[in-house]
Amino acid sequence: MAEVAAIAGISRTTAYRYFPDKEALLHAALPEAGAGSLLGEDPPSDVHARLARTLDAHFEFIRTWEPQLRAALRLSLTPGTSRPTLRGGRAIAWYRDALSPLESAQPGCDTAALAVRLRSVAGIEPYVWLRDVAGLPPGQAFDVMRGNALAVLCAALAGQ
Repeated sequence: MAEVAAIAGISRTTAYRYFPDKEALLHAALPEAGAGSLLGEDPPSDVHARLARTLDAHFEFIRTWEPQLRAALRLSLTPGTSRPTLRGGRAIAWYRDALSPLESAQPGCDTAALAVRLRSVAGIEPYVWLRDVAGLPPGQAFDVMRGNALAVLCAALAGQ
């Protein structure tokens, strides 16, 4: 909070008047991401194309809001704190939307579980690991996540 106040040219007291804690500040800094879909206008019907479009939009969201997403992740990892509302699983809904054609095309496919699997390989957590631990530049990190997500989809479609 002190760093944010200094950058904004205000006192810490003033900053706390508007933002009582880090979570409130993150809510103000991160755009409303309640969109149920990242597919945009005229979404494709093919599930692979839908996933690719969703990945593109999700990765652009990460590129744009990386500092805020990292801060929300850091806050969620602080011992003794409840899960911040910014960590509510909105990306899982984006992936479920991408997978929706499978509900009629492959009725036995658990799209909810598949969306969770996809989110586990494509999001801020794997991105941070790929960047900070594996040392990959951003483009390569996104390429790895894309490859992993497509492999998860292919494995699910093959019944694995």
